[in-house]
Amino acid sequence: MGLYRKILVAFDGSESSVNALLQAFTLANDEKCWITVATIVPSYEGDLDLTGVKDIHETLRHTGEVISSKAKTIADKERALIKTVVEEGPPFEKLVEIAETENAGIIVMGRRGMSRLERAFVGSVTARVIGHSTRDVLVVPEHAAIEWKNILITTDGSKYSEAASKKAIAFAKAYGGELKVLSVVDVPPELNAESPATVEKLIKKAKGYVEVVKKLAEEANVRTETFVRESEAYQIITSIAREQNVGTVVMGSHGRTGLKRLLMGSVTEKVIGHTLCPVLVVKP
Repeated sequence: MGLYRKILVAFDGSESSVNALLQAFTLANDEKCWITVATIVPSYEGDLDLTGVKDIHETLRHTGEVISSKAKTIADKERALIKTVVEEGPPFEKLVEIAETENAGIIVMGRRGMSRLERAFVGSVTARVIGHSTRDVLVVPEHAAIEWKNILITTDGSKYSEAASKKAIAFAKAYGGELKVLSVVDVPPELNAESPATVEKLIKKAKGYVEVVKKLAEEANVRTETFVRESEAYQIITSIAREQNVGTVVMGSHGRTGLKRLLMGSVTEKVIGHTLCPVLVVKP
């Protein structure tokens, strides 16, 4: 335990953010750390000539305070101590700023139930926070609970998955959990026909990646099972998570810059959109 000293929870009053807050209480209790709850009110973008600037900002602030008071009420009921922050501005920017200011080790965010379209284009705030923040991000589906007894870690041999693997091993060791280590060979089907030798080399590399993580886990006395699969990565990850009754998926966040930070569709974001359990995105 003690993997995080401070937690930042994004709270907008929705049922998914309420669940994220409740799950953060559990994590904070286990980790013996502090919680800051941030409510971000998007800036007013209407015609300021049609309304008093002072009045609209006061109204927005009041709305934020009402939402924040809901978090306080929940915390009081759960006998949890929290610090609340209400800010106005672009939500993802403010969350990233607050995480830095508060020196939060992890940002906890809720995830609503989503349609097929929404799954393909996960909430822009969550995506941008993951893309821009230097902090770990835990995304919790609306009806899910944080659980560390059965952890799935994905690895591709990169420094990003190496950082995620170390964090997954630490959680498994701290909470007496088991580790499922997965590496996916995601190649076009035609490559199997055109160059089977290339695919075999990729599979051999993938087996090496999971063995490296397995060795580290076993050195920490963490029980480990490995998997190497061929197919589209997010589909394999979500299916293994379901089949193995995984409590939390842990993934590395590949560095992204510029426009890529604003675009959806990466493996991480697709996993977040499709899996039924929490997803911890670890930053190196």
